[in-house]
Formats: sequence, structure tokens, C-alpha cells
Amino acid sequence: MIAVGEHYMNPLPDVLVRASDTFGGGVGGSRLELCGALAGGVLLLGALWGRVSAKEDDERVYALAKRFREQFLEEFGETICEPLRDTQPEAEKRCGDVVERTVRILVTLIEEERLQVPFRGE
Repeated sequence: MIAVGEHYMNPLPDVLVRASDTFGGGVGGSRLELCGALAGGVLLLGALWGRVSAKEDDERVYALAKRFREQFLEEFGETICEPLRDTQPEAEKRCGDVVERTVRILVTLIEEERLQVPFRGE
């Protein structure tokens, strides 16, 4: 997800890299909770289109995050780290395929949305 962020937000703010660090391997490497690739994608969508004050409407970015989650779930059948990891072949980087496929979903959504609404500051 960091590479996707760098592609769209060059330079990628350090704070986003730091904020996403704890999502690796579920929450804090626990293999529980939300898949880190899904969490990182949601974080990036918020960074690109999220509101900066409570007075702004966040309905559009919520809908986009929801669509991303739904497409992820349709692709993998799961959003929780451990059961999702368990479906992957044993390898050094067990989640490489999940990350790659998630990036494809995310970039497609970003490009579709970007045609309608530019990023903040774009």
C-alpha cells in the first residue's frame, strides 16, 4: 500500500507510513482483526479524499471505503488476517498474492473515483 500511496501522493507523508505500520499481520502482527492490506487501502482512501473538519461531508469517502471492502471480500471471501493468511500457500511472503490483488482493486477504485472527484490538493 505504501507504493500505491507514493504513486498518488509523491512525496508520501511520513505520518501515513508510520500510521499504517501497525496494520501489518492484522493488528500489531496478531493475525487477528482486519487484513493489513485492506486496512492500508482504507487509510489511503481517507488520505486522498477524507474530510479535514467535522463540518465537511464524509459520505462520499465512506461509500468509497465500503466499496473497497466489499470488493476485497468478494475477491477473498474474508477480511480477517489469520483465516485469509491460512488460505494462502506456504511461502516466505505468504501475503504477497493478497497484497498484489488488493492493490489492483484499490488502484481501479482510485482511478474511477478520480475521474469524478480529484484528490485533495490536486
